Amino acid sequence: MMMQPNIIVLRQGTDVSQGKPQLIANINACEAVADVVRTTLGPRGMDKLINDGGMRGATISNDGATILNLLDVVHPAARVMVDIAKAQDAEVGDGTTSVTLLACELLKESKQFIEDGEHPSTIIKGYRRACASVLKKLSELEVGIGAISERDLLETCASTSLNSKLIARNKEFFSKMVVDAVMLLDEKTLDLEMVGIKKVTGGSVTDSFLVPGVAFKKTFSYAGFEQQPKRIENAKVLILQVELELKAEKDNAEIRISDVEEYQRIVDAEWKIIYDKIDACCNTGANVVLSRLAIGDLATQKFADRGIFCAGRVAEVDLKRVALATGAKLQTTTRDIPANAIGQCGLFEERQVGGERYNIMTGCPKTKTATIVVRGGAEQFVEEADRSLHDALMVVKRTIQSSKVVPGGGAVEMALATMLRQEAKTIEGKQQLVLEAFARALEVIPRTLCENAGFDPSDVINALRQKHTAGGSDARNFGVNIETGDIHDTFAAKVWEPATNKRNAIASASEAACVVLSIDETVRNPQSEQAQLEHRRAAQGGGDAPVSEALGGGGMKSMMPGARTLKGRA
Repeated sequence: MMMQPNIIVLRQGTDVSQGKPQLIANINACEAVADVVRTTLGPRGMDKLINDGGMRGATISNDGATILNLLDVVHPAARVMVDIAKAQDAEVGDGTTSVTLLACELLKESKQFIEDGEHPSTIIKGYRRACASVLKKLSELEVGIGAISERDLLETCASTSLNSKLIARNKEFFSKMVVDAVMLLDEKTLDLEMVGIKKVTGGSVTDSFLVPGVAFKKTFSYAGFEQQPKRIENAKVLILQVELELKAEKDNAEIRISDVEEYQRIVDAEWKIIYDKIDACCNTGANVVLSRLAIGDLATQKFADRGIFCAGRVAEVDLKRVALATGAKLQTTTRDIPANAIGQCGLFEERQVGGERYNIMTGCPKTKTATIVVRGGAEQFVEEADRSLHDALMVVKRTIQSSKVVPGGGAVEMALATMLRQEAKTIEGKQQLVLEAFARALEVIPRTLCENAGFDPSDVINALRQKHTAGGSDARNFGVNIETGDIHDTFAAKVWEPATNKRNAIASASEAACVVLSIDETVRNPQSEQAQLEHRRAAQGGGDAPVSEALGGGGMKSMMPGARTLKGRA
Protein backbone atom coordinates (compact mmCIF):
# COMPACT_ATOMS: atom_id res chain seq x y z
CA MET A 1 0.00 0.00 0.00
CA MET A 2 1.40 3.38 -1.04
CA MET A 3 2.13 5.77 1.85
CA GLN A 4 0.47 9.18 1.66
CA PRO A 5 3.09 11.97 1.78
CA ASN A 6 3.00 14.42 4.69
CA ILE A 7 1.82 17.86 3.61
CA ILE A 8 3.73 20.57 5.44
CA VAL A 9 1.60 23.74 5.67
CA LEU A 10 3.32 25.60 8.50
CA ARG A 11 6.92 26.73 8.77
CA GLN A 12 9.37 24.36 10.39
CA GLY A 13 9.56 24.83 14.15
CA THR A 14 5.94 26.03 14.43
CA ASP A 15 4.19 24.70 17.53
CA VAL A 16 0.49 23.80 17.27
CA SER A 17 -1.55 23.00 20.38
CA GLN A 18 -5.29 22.44 20.53
CA GLY A 19 -8.09 21.02 22.60
CA LYS A 20 -8.69 21.17 26.32
CA PRO A 21 -5.00 21.34 27.43
CA GLN A 22 -4.22 24.49 25.44
CA LEU A 23 -7.42 26.18 26.65
CA ILE A 24 -6.51 25.41 30.25
CA ALA A 25 -2.97 26.69 29.58
CA ASN A 26 -4.39 29.96 28.22
CA ILE A 27 -6.55 30.38 31.32
CA ASN A 28 -3.54 29.70 33.56
CA ALA A 29 -1.55 32.36 31.72
CA CYS A 30 -4.32 34.92 32.27
CA GLU A 31 -4.52 33.97 35.96
CA ALA A 32 -0.78 34.61 36.27
CA VAL A 33 -1.30 38.12 34.94
CA ALA A 34 -4.08 38.71 37.49
CA ASP A 35 -1.84 37.49 40.32
CA VAL A 36 0.67 40.22 39.51
CA VAL A 37 -1.79 43.11 39.87
CA ARG A 38 -4.14 41.56 42.46
CA THR A 39 -2.42 43.10 45.48
CA THR A 40 -2.60 46.63 44.01
CA LEU A 41 -6.40 46.92 44.23
CA GLY A 42 -8.05 49.31 46.65
CA PRO A 43 -6.94 51.93 49.18
CA ARG A 44 -4.81 49.35 51.01
CA GLY A 45 -3.30 47.97 47.83
CA MET A 46 0.47 47.66 47.57
CA ASP A 47 2.75 49.25 44.98
CA LYS A 48 5.04 47.48 42.52
CA LEU A 49 8.62 48.52 41.89
CA ILE A 50 9.63 47.56 38.37
CA ASN A 51 13.20 47.99 37.20
CA ASP A 52 13.63 47.14 33.55
CA GLY A 53 17.34 47.96 33.54
CA GLY A 54 16.92 50.12 30.46
CA MET A 55 16.09 53.73 29.75
CA ARG A 56 13.06 53.85 32.05
CA GLY A 57 14.92 52.72 35.13
CA ALA A 58 12.85 52.05 38.24
CA THR A 59 9.09 52.63 38.18
CA ILE A 60 6.89 52.60 41.28
CA SER A 61 3.19 52.23 40.52
CA ASN A 62 -0.02 50.48 41.49
CA ASP A 63 -1.80 51.33 38.25
CA GLY A 64 -2.79 48.11 36.51
CA ALA A 65 -2.31 49.37 32.96
CA THR A 66 1.14 50.78 33.75
CA ILE A 67 2.32 47.58 35.43
CA LEU A 68 1.06 45.29 32.66
CA ASN A 69 2.55 47.54 30.00
CA LEU A 70 5.95 47.41 31.70
CA LEU A 71 5.79 43.63 32.04
CA ASP A 72 5.82 43.31 28.25
CA VAL A 73 3.63 40.19 28.22
CA VAL A 74 4.23 38.05 25.12
CA HIS A 75 1.82 35.15 25.68
CA PRO A 76 -0.91 35.66 23.04
CA ALA A 77 -3.85 34.85 25.34
CA ALA A 78 -2.47 36.83 28.27
CA ARG A 79 -2.00 39.81 25.95
CA VAL A 80 -5.79 40.11 25.91
CA MET A 81 -5.67 41.06 29.61
CA VAL A 82 -3.10 43.76 28.84
CA ASP A 83 -5.21 45.10 25.99
CA ILE A 84 -8.39 45.45 28.05
CA ALA A 85 -6.43 47.21 30.81
CA LYS A 86 -5.08 49.69 28.25
CA ALA A 87 -8.55 50.16 26.76
CA GLN A 88 -10.02 50.83 30.22
CA ASP A 89 -7.27 53.36 30.91
CA ALA A 90 -7.91 55.17 27.62
CA GLU A 91 -11.70 55.10 27.91
CA VAL A 92 -12.30 55.78 31.60
CA GLY A 93 -8.87 56.32 33.16
CA ASP A 94 -9.58 54.27 36.28
CA GLY A 95 -10.50 50.66 37.01
CA THR A 96 -7.65 49.03 35.09
CA THR A 97 -6.89 46.57 37.89
CA SER A 98 -10.59 45.81 38.41
CA VAL A 99 -11.21 44.94 34.76
CA THR A 100 -8.18 42.62 34.72
CA LEU A 101 -9.20 40.82 37.92
CA LEU A 102 -12.80 40.45 36.77
CA ALA A 103 -11.84 38.99 33.39
CA CYS A 104 -9.40 36.53 34.95
CA GLU A 105 -11.95 35.51 37.61
CA LEU A 106 -14.49 34.75 34.89
CA LEU A 107 -11.89 32.52 33.22
CA LYS A 108 -11.06 30.89 36.54
CA GLU A 109 -14.74 30.07 37.15
CA SER A 110 -15.01 28.61 33.66
CA LYS A 111 -12.01 26.32 34.14
CA GLN A 112 -14.02 23.81 36.17
CA PHE A 113 -16.64 23.63 33.41
CA ILE A 114 -13.93 23.02 30.81
CA GLU A 115 -12.31 20.29 32.89
CA ASP A 116 -15.70 18.60 33.32
CA GLY A 117 -16.09 18.44 29.55
CA GLU A 118 -18.47 21.36 29.02
CA HIS A 119 -18.28 22.95 25.57
CA PRO A 120 -16.90 26.53 25.61
CA SER A 121 -19.82 27.74 23.48
CA THR A 122 -22.21 26.99 26.33
CA ILE A 123 -20.10 29.03 28.75
CA ILE A 124 -19.77 31.91 26.28
CA LYS A 125 -23.53 32.00 25.72
CA GLY A 126 -24.15 32.08 29.46
CA TYR A 127 -21.56 34.81 30.07
CA ARG A 128 -23.05 37.03 27.39
CA ARG A 129 -26.53 36.57 28.79
CA ALA A 130 -25.28 37.35 32.29
CA CYS A 131 -23.40 40.42 31.06
CA ALA A 132 -26.53 41.79 29.38
CA SER A 133 -28.56 41.26 32.56
CA VAL A 134 -25.89 42.87 34.73
CA LEU A 135 -25.59 45.96 32.53
CA LYS A 136 -29.37 46.37 32.53
CA LYS A 137 -29.45 46.12 36.33
CA LEU A 138 -26.55 48.56 36.59
CA SER A 139 -28.65 51.29 34.99
CA GLU A 140 -31.14 50.88 37.88
CA LEU A 141 -28.38 51.29 40.48
CA GLU A 142 -27.04 54.52 38.99
CA VAL A 143 -27.63 57.78 40.84
CA GLY A 144 -28.16 60.91 38.73
CA ILE A 145 -26.49 64.24 39.25
CA GLY A 146 -29.82 65.88 40.10
CA ALA A 147 -29.74 64.57 43.68
CA ILE A 148 -26.23 65.90 44.34
CA SER A 149 -24.49 69.22 43.68
CA GLU A 150 -22.19 68.98 40.67
CA ARG A 151 -19.11 70.25 42.50
CA ASP A 152 -19.57 67.81 45.38
CA LEU A 153 -20.13 64.96 42.95
CA LEU A 154 -16.98 65.67 40.93
CA GLU A 155 -14.74 66.14 43.96
CA THR A 156 -16.01 62.94 45.55
CA CYS A 157 -15.41 60.90 42.38
CA ALA A 158 -11.91 62.37 42.02
CA SER A 159 -11.19 61.65 45.69
CA THR A 160 -12.37 58.02 45.29
CA SER A 161 -10.07 57.61 42.29
CA LEU A 162 -7.09 59.00 44.23
CA ASN A 163 -7.94 56.91 47.31
CA SER A 164 -5.88 53.96 46.07
CA LYS A 165 -2.96 56.01 44.75
CA LEU A 166 0.38 56.99 46.20
CA ILE A 167 -0.94 60.50 46.89
CA ALA A 168 -4.01 59.21 48.79
CA ARG A 169 -3.05 61.13 51.94
CA ASN A 170 -3.50 64.38 50.01
CA LYS A 171 -6.60 63.34 48.05
CA GLU A 172 -8.69 66.31 49.23
CA PHE A 173 -5.95 68.71 48.14
CA PHE A 174 -5.59 67.17 44.68
CA SER A 175 -9.29 66.40 44.08
CA LYS A 176 -10.15 70.11 44.29
CA MET A 177 -7.22 70.92 42.01
CA VAL A 178 -8.32 68.32 39.45
CA VAL A 179 -11.93 69.54 39.40
CA ASP A 180 -10.79 73.16 39.03
CA ALA A 181 -8.58 72.17 36.08
CA VAL A 182 -11.36 70.31 34.24
CA MET A 183 -13.89 73.09 34.86
CA LEU A 184 -11.57 75.53 33.06
CA LEU A 185 -11.74 73.49 29.84
CA ASP A 186 -14.13 73.97 26.96
CA GLU A 187 -17.32 72.32 28.21
CA LYS A 188 -18.15 71.01 24.73
CA THR A 189 -14.93 69.03 24.19
CA LEU A 190 -13.31 68.65 27.63
CA ASP A 191 -10.02 67.95 25.87
CA LEU A 192 -7.65 66.76 28.60
CA GLU A 193 -4.65 67.50 26.38
CA MET A 194 -5.31 71.11 27.33
CA VAL A 195 -4.48 70.26 30.96
CA GLY A 196 -0.71 70.27 31.15
CA ILE A 197 1.03 68.40 33.96
CA LYS A 198 4.55 69.64 34.65
CA LYS A 199 6.79 67.60 36.97
CA VAL A 200 9.34 69.32 39.18
CA THR A 201 11.39 67.22 41.58
CA GLY A 202 11.94 68.66 45.03
CA GLY A 203 9.81 70.17 47.76
CA SER A 204 6.69 68.76 49.35
CA VAL A 205 3.78 67.28 47.45
CA THR A 206 1.60 70.03 48.89
CA ASP A 207 3.79 72.57 47.08
CA SER A 208 2.02 71.49 43.89
CA PHE A 209 -0.18 74.18 42.43
CA LEU A 210 -2.69 74.85 39.66
CA VAL A 211 -2.14 77.55 37.06
CA PRO A 212 -5.43 78.75 35.51
CA GLY A 213 -3.63 79.33 32.26
CA VAL A 214 -0.31 78.13 30.88
CA ALA A 215 3.01 77.25 32.48
CA PHE A 216 5.98 75.86 30.60
CA LYS A 217 9.62 75.31 31.43
CA LYS A 218 12.08 78.03 30.43
CA THR A 219 13.57 77.16 27.06
CA PHE A 220 17.16 77.38 25.86
CA SER A 221 18.24 81.02 25.83
CA TYR A 222 21.04 83.07 24.30
CA ALA A 223 23.00 86.07 25.57
CA GLY A 224 20.72 88.97 26.33
CA PHE A 225 17.99 86.80 27.84
CA GLU A 226 18.61 88.05 31.38
CA GLN A 227 18.08 91.63 30.21
CA GLN A 228 14.52 90.83 29.15
CA PRO A 229 11.61 91.69 31.45
CA LYS A 230 10.55 88.81 33.72
CA ARG A 231 7.18 90.22 34.74
CA ILE A 232 4.74 91.88 32.35
CA GLU A 233 1.22 92.97 33.24
CA ASN A 234 -1.47 93.15 30.55
CA ALA A 235 0.89 91.32 28.21
CA LYS A 236 0.27 91.08 24.48
CA VAL A 237 1.32 87.67 23.16
CA LEU A 238 2.55 86.78 19.67
CA ILE A 239 3.14 83.11 18.81
CA LEU A 240 5.14 82.15 15.73
CA GLN A 241 6.40 79.22 13.75
CA VAL A 242 9.20 81.30 12.30
CA GLU A 243 12.96 80.98 12.77
CA LEU A 244 14.50 84.24 13.97
CA GLU A 245 18.12 83.19 13.58
CA LEU A 246 20.92 83.66 11.07
CA LYS A 247 21.88 80.49 9.27
CA ALA A 248 25.40 79.68 8.06
CA GLU A 249 25.67 79.74 4.25
CA LYS A 250 27.01 76.21 4.07
CA ASP A 251 23.80 74.91 5.69
CA ASN A 252 21.56 76.25 2.94
CA ALA A 253 23.18 76.24 -0.48
CA GLU A 254 26.35 76.58 -2.48
CA ILE A 255 26.83 80.07 -3.88
CA ARG A 256 29.51 80.90 -6.46
CA ILE A 257 30.59 84.52 -6.67
CA SER A 258 33.15 86.39 -8.76
CA ASP A 259 34.05 89.30 -6.46
CA VAL A 260 33.84 90.44 -2.86
CA GLU A 261 31.05 92.95 -3.48
CA GLU A 262 28.64 90.20 -4.48
CA TYR A 263 29.43 88.34 -1.25
CA GLN A 264 28.84 91.53 0.76
CA ARG A 265 25.45 92.03 -0.91
CA ILE A 266 24.47 88.47 0.07
CA VAL A 267 25.49 89.08 3.69
CA ASP A 268 23.65 92.41 3.78
CA ALA A 269 20.54 90.75 2.38
CA GLU A 270 20.59 88.10 5.11
CA TRP A 271 20.96 90.74 7.82
CA LYS A 272 18.13 92.76 6.30
CA ILE A 273 15.85 89.71 6.33
CA ILE A 274 16.41 89.01 10.02
CA TYR A 275 16.10 92.72 10.94
CA ASP A 276 12.84 92.98 8.96
CA LYS A 277 11.44 89.96 10.82
CA ILE A 278 12.36 91.44 14.21
CA ASP A 279 10.91 94.86 13.30
CA ALA A 280 7.69 93.23 12.08
CA CYS A 281 7.26 91.47 15.43
CA CYS A 282 7.94 94.66 17.37
CA ASN A 283 5.55 96.72 15.26
CA THR A 284 2.63 94.49 16.30
CA GLY A 285 2.82 95.90 19.82
CA ALA A 286 3.44 92.47 21.34
CA ASN A 287 5.69 92.32 24.41
CA VAL A 288 5.80 88.50 24.67
CA VAL A 289 7.04 86.63 21.57
CA LEU A 290 7.03 82.83 21.56
CA SER A 291 8.17 80.66 18.66
CA ARG A 292 8.09 76.96 17.87
CA LEU A 293 11.45 77.39 16.13
CA ALA A 294 14.72 78.90 17.31
CA ILE A 295 15.17 82.55 18.28
CA GLY A 296 18.87 83.38 17.94
CA ASP A 297 21.17 85.61 19.96
CA LEU A 298 20.70 88.65 17.68
CA ALA A 299 16.89 88.56 17.97
CA THR A 300 17.10 87.88 21.71
CA GLN A 301 19.26 90.98 22.26
CA LYS A 302 17.09 93.17 20.02
CA PHE A 303 13.93 92.09 21.83
CA ALA A 304 15.62 92.72 25.19
CA ASP A 305 16.61 96.26 24.11
CA ARG A 306 12.94 96.99 23.35
CA GLY A 307 11.58 95.50 26.57
CA ILE A 308 10.11 92.40 24.92
CA PHE A 309 10.29 88.87 26.32
CA CYS A 310 11.01 86.11 23.82
CA ALA A 311 11.39 82.33 23.95
CA GLY A 312 12.23 79.92 21.13
CA ARG A 313 11.84 76.19 20.69
CA VAL A 314 8.66 76.17 22.78
CA ALA A 315 6.95 72.77 22.72
CA GLU A 316 4.09 72.50 20.25
CA VAL A 317 1.55 71.41 22.87
CA ASP A 318 2.51 74.39 25.07
CA LEU A 319 2.03 76.79 22.16
CA LYS A 320 -1.37 75.26 21.54
CA ARG A 321 -2.32 75.88 25.18
CA VAL A 322 -1.04 79.46 24.94
CA ALA A 323 -3.23 80.03 21.90
CA LEU A 324 -6.32 78.70 23.69
CA ALA A 325 -5.61 80.69 26.85
CA THR A 326 -4.73 84.06 25.30
CA GLY A 327 -6.64 83.99 22.02
CA ALA A 328 -3.43 84.38 20.01
CA LYS A 329 -3.21 82.81 16.56
CA LEU A 330 -0.13 80.96 15.35
CA GLN A 331 1.66 82.82 12.54
CA THR A 332 3.90 81.13 9.99
CA THR A 333 5.26 84.42 8.63
CA THR A 334 6.08 87.84 10.04
CA ARG A 335 4.57 89.70 7.10
CA ASP A 336 1.27 91.50 7.58
CA ILE A 337 0.51 90.09 11.02
CA PRO A 338 -3.17 90.98 11.72
CA ALA A 339 -4.17 92.71 14.94
CA ASN A 340 -6.52 89.86 15.93
CA ALA A 341 -3.55 87.45 15.94
CA ILE A 342 -2.23 89.05 19.14
CA GLY A 343 -3.34 87.40 22.38
CA GLN A 344 -4.08 89.00 25.73
CA CYS A 345 -2.71 87.93 29.10
CA GLY A 346 -3.35 89.56 32.48
CA LEU A 347 0.04 88.65 33.90
CA PHE A 348 3.14 87.06 32.42
CA GLU A 349 5.97 86.19 34.76
CA GLU A 350 9.00 83.95 35.05
CA ARG A 351 8.96 82.13 38.37
CA GLN A 352 11.45 79.86 40.10
CA VAL A 353 9.88 76.46 40.85
CA GLY A 354 12.32 74.21 42.69
CA GLY A 355 15.45 74.00 40.60
CA GLU A 356 13.68 75.05 37.41
CA ARG A 357 12.42 78.34 36.00
CA TYR A 358 8.92 78.42 34.55
CA ASN A 359 7.16 80.94 32.34
CA ILE A 360 3.62 81.36 33.68
CA MET A 361 0.62 83.09 32.09
CA THR A 362 -2.44 83.87 34.22
CA GLY A 363 -5.42 86.20 34.01
CA CYS A 364 -6.12 85.22 30.41
CA PRO A 365 -9.62 86.35 29.30
CA LYS A 366 -10.19 83.37 27.00
CA THR A 367 -8.73 80.66 29.21
CA LYS A 368 -9.67 77.17 28.00
CA THR A 369 -6.65 75.45 29.47
CA ALA A 370 -4.90 74.79 32.78
CA THR A 371 -1.55 73.54 34.03
CA ILE A 372 -0.84 71.49 37.14
CA VAL A 373 2.70 71.75 38.49
CA VAL A 374 3.45 68.60 40.53
CA ARG A 375 6.14 68.64 43.20
CA GLY A 376 7.63 65.73 45.13
CA GLY A 377 10.77 64.53 46.82
CA ALA A 378 11.70 61.69 44.45
CA GLU A 379 11.44 61.31 40.70
CA GLN A 380 9.51 58.03 41.00
CA PHE A 381 6.99 59.69 43.33
CA VAL A 382 6.44 62.59 40.93
CA GLU A 383 5.97 60.19 38.00
CA GLU A 384 3.37 58.17 39.91
CA ALA A 385 1.61 61.39 40.98
CA ASP A 386 1.43 62.32 37.29
CA ARG A 387 -0.25 58.98 36.45
CA SER A 388 -2.61 59.33 39.41
CA LEU A 389 -3.70 62.82 38.37
CA HIS A 390 -4.28 61.59 34.82
CA ASP A 391 -6.66 58.92 36.17
CA ALA A 392 -8.48 61.48 38.32
CA LEU A 393 -8.82 63.88 35.38
CA MET A 394 -10.32 61.11 33.24
CA VAL A 395 -12.75 60.16 36.00
CA VAL A 396 -13.95 63.76 36.41
CA LYS A 397 -14.36 64.13 32.65
CA ARG A 398 -16.43 60.95 32.35
CA THR A 399 -18.52 61.94 35.37
CA ILE A 400 -19.37 65.27 33.76
CA GLN A 401 -20.31 63.54 30.51
CA SER A 402 -22.42 60.73 32.02
CA SER A 403 -23.66 62.46 35.23
CA LYS A 404 -24.19 59.03 36.81
CA VAL A 405 -22.40 57.44 39.76
CA VAL A 406 -22.62 54.16 41.68
CA PRO A 407 -21.46 53.24 45.20
CA GLY A 408 -17.92 51.87 45.42
CA GLY A 409 -16.19 49.57 47.86
CA GLY A 410 -17.54 46.47 46.12
CA ALA A 411 -21.17 47.46 46.83
CA VAL A 412 -22.31 47.57 43.21
CA GLU A 413 -20.62 44.22 42.44
CA MET A 414 -22.40 42.54 45.38
CA ALA A 415 -25.74 44.04 44.32
CA LEU A 416 -25.27 42.77 40.76
CA ALA A 417 -24.17 39.32 41.99
CA THR A 418 -27.29 39.04 44.20
CA MET A 419 -29.53 39.99 41.29
CA LEU A 420 -27.82 37.49 39.00
CA ARG A 421 -28.27 34.65 41.51
CA GLN A 422 -31.98 35.41 41.73
CA GLU A 423 -32.26 35.38 37.94
CA ALA A 424 -30.34 32.10 37.73
CA LYS A 425 -33.02 30.41 39.84
CA THR A 426 -35.66 31.24 37.21
CA ILE A 427 -33.97 29.37 34.34
CA GLU A 428 -33.27 25.70 33.71
CA GLY A 429 -30.33 23.74 32.39
CA LYS A 430 -26.61 24.42 32.31
CA GLN A 431 -27.10 28.16 31.85
CA GLN A 432 -28.13 28.37 35.50
CA LEU A 433 -24.70 27.19 36.60
CA VAL A 434 -22.95 29.61 34.24
CA LEU A 435 -24.92 32.59 35.58
CA GLU A 436 -24.04 31.57 39.13
CA ALA A 437 -20.37 31.38 38.11
CA PHE A 438 -20.61 34.92 36.72
CA ALA A 439 -22.13 36.06 40.02
CA ARG A 440 -19.25 34.48 41.99
CA ALA A 441 -16.75 36.17 39.68
CA LEU A 442 -18.23 39.60 40.45
CA GLU A 443 -17.44 39.03 44.13
CA VAL A 444 -13.70 39.07 43.36
CA ILE A 445 -13.66 42.87 43.82
CA PRO A 446 -14.92 43.02 47.44
CA ARG A 447 -12.97 39.85 48.27
CA THR A 448 -9.71 41.32 47.01
CA LEU A 449 -10.38 44.61 48.83
CA CYS A 450 -10.67 42.63 52.07
CA GLU A 451 -7.53 40.58 51.41
CA ASN A 452 -5.44 43.67 50.61
CA ALA A 453 -6.70 45.40 53.76
CA GLY A 454 -5.68 42.39 55.89
CA PHE A 455 -9.21 41.22 56.80
CA ASP A 456 -10.83 37.80 56.52
CA PRO A 457 -12.73 37.92 53.21
CA SER A 458 -15.04 35.02 54.13
CA ASP A 459 -16.69 36.87 57.03
CA VAL A 460 -17.09 40.11 55.09
CA ILE A 461 -18.43 38.45 51.93
CA ASN A 462 -20.95 36.43 53.96
CA ALA A 463 -22.11 39.58 55.74
CA LEU A 464 -22.51 41.37 52.43
CA ARG A 465 -24.45 38.47 50.90
CA GLN A 466 -26.78 38.44 53.88
CA LYS A 467 -27.34 42.20 53.73
CA HIS A 468 -27.96 42.34 49.99
CA THR A 469 -30.21 39.26 50.02
CA ALA A 470 -32.32 40.61 52.89
CA GLY A 471 -33.03 43.71 50.83
CA GLY A 472 -34.05 47.12 52.03
CA SER A 473 -33.95 50.66 50.72
CA ASP A 474 -30.21 51.09 51.21
CA ALA A 475 -29.03 47.45 51.10
CA ARG A 476 -27.64 47.83 47.59
CA ASN A 477 -25.24 50.53 48.82
CA PHE A 478 -23.44 48.32 51.34
CA GLY A 479 -19.82 47.49 50.63
CA VAL A 480 -16.51 46.82 52.37
CA ASN A 481 -15.33 49.13 55.15
CA ILE A 482 -11.56 48.87 54.88
CA GLU A 483 -11.07 50.86 58.08
CA THR A 484 -12.90 48.44 60.41
CA GLY A 485 -13.10 45.23 58.39
CA ASP A 486 -16.89 45.40 58.54
CA ILE A 487 -19.57 46.47 56.05
CA HIS A 488 -21.14 49.91 55.74
CA ASP A 489 -23.15 52.16 53.41
CA THR A 490 -20.48 53.27 50.94
CA PHE A 491 -22.77 55.76 49.25
CA ALA A 492 -23.38 57.56 52.52
CA ALA A 493 -19.61 57.43 53.14
CA LYS A 494 -19.12 59.18 49.77
CA VAL A 495 -17.24 56.37 48.12
CA TRP A 496 -18.54 57.00 44.61
CA GLU A 497 -17.40 55.85 41.22
CA PRO A 498 -18.58 56.87 37.73
CA ALA A 499 -21.15 54.46 36.35
CA THR A 500 -19.21 54.53 33.08
CA ASN A 501 -16.26 52.97 34.92
CA LYS A 502 -18.23 49.90 36.04
CA ARG A 503 -20.17 49.59 32.81
CA ASN A 504 -17.02 49.59 30.69
CA ALA A 505 -15.16 47.26 33.07
CA ILE A 506 -17.89 44.59 33.17
CA ALA A 507 -18.50 44.68 29.42
CA SER A 508 -14.76 44.54 28.59
CA ALA A 509 -14.03 41.77 31.11
CA SER A 510 -16.91 39.63 29.86
CA GLU A 511 -15.91 40.08 26.23
CA ALA A 512 -12.24 39.33 26.98
CA ALA A 513 -13.19 36.11 28.80
CA CYS A 514 -15.34 35.05 25.86
CA VAL A 515 -12.49 35.75 23.44
CA VAL A 516 -10.08 33.52 25.39
CA LEU A 517 -12.69 30.76 25.75
CA SER A 518 -13.40 30.80 22.01
CA ILE A 519 -9.79 29.87 21.16
CA ASP A 520 -9.63 26.17 20.27
CA GLU A 521 -6.17 26.12 18.71
CA THR A 522 -2.95 28.05 19.30
CA VAL A 523 -0.29 28.27 16.60
CA ARG A 524 3.07 29.68 17.67
CA ASN A 525 6.34 30.21 15.88
CA PRO A 526 9.13 30.59 18.49
CA GLN A 527 11.55 32.04 15.94
CA SER A 528 9.07 34.74 14.95
CA GLU A 529 8.33 35.54 18.60
CA GLN A 530 12.05 35.84 19.34
CA ALA A 531 12.51 38.23 16.42
CA GLN A 532 9.61 40.37 17.62
CA LEU A 533 10.97 40.40 21.16
CA GLU A 534 14.44 41.47 20.00
CA HIS A 535 12.91 44.23 17.91
CA ARG A 536 10.93 45.44 20.93
CA ARG A 537 14.06 45.39 23.10
CA ALA A 538 15.96 47.47 20.56
CA ALA A 539 13.12 49.99 20.31
CA GLN A 540 12.81 50.38 24.10
CA GLY A 541 16.48 50.52 25.01
CA GLY A 542 16.99 46.94 26.10
CA GLY A 543 17.48 45.69 29.64
CA ASP A 544 19.37 43.25 31.80
CA ALA A 545 16.67 40.89 33.11
CA PRO A 546 13.00 40.10 32.61
CA VAL A 547 10.77 42.49 34.49
CA SER A 548 8.65 39.58 35.69
CA GLU A 549 11.65 38.09 37.46
CA ALA A 550 11.86 41.25 39.56
CA LEU A 551 8.29 40.58 40.70
CA GLY A 552 8.47 36.90 41.47
CA GLY A 553 12.04 35.74 41.41
CA GLY A 554 11.45 32.96 38.89
CA GLY A 555 9.76 34.99 36.24
CA MET A 556 6.18 34.78 35.03
CA LYS A 557 6.65 31.32 33.60
CA SER A 558 7.07 29.81 37.04
CA MET A 559 3.68 31.18 38.06
CA MET A 560 1.66 29.51 35.30
CA PRO A 561 2.30 25.80 34.84
CA GLY A 562 0.95 24.56 31.54
CA ALA A 563 1.21 27.91 29.79
CA ARG A 564 3.76 28.17 27.05
CA THR A 565 5.43 31.56 27.19
CA LEU A 566 5.03 34.79 29.14
CA LYS A 567 8.23 36.75 29.07
CA GLY A 568 9.27 39.96 30.71
CA ARG A 569 11.51 42.46 29.03
CA ALA A 570 15.00 40.95 28.80
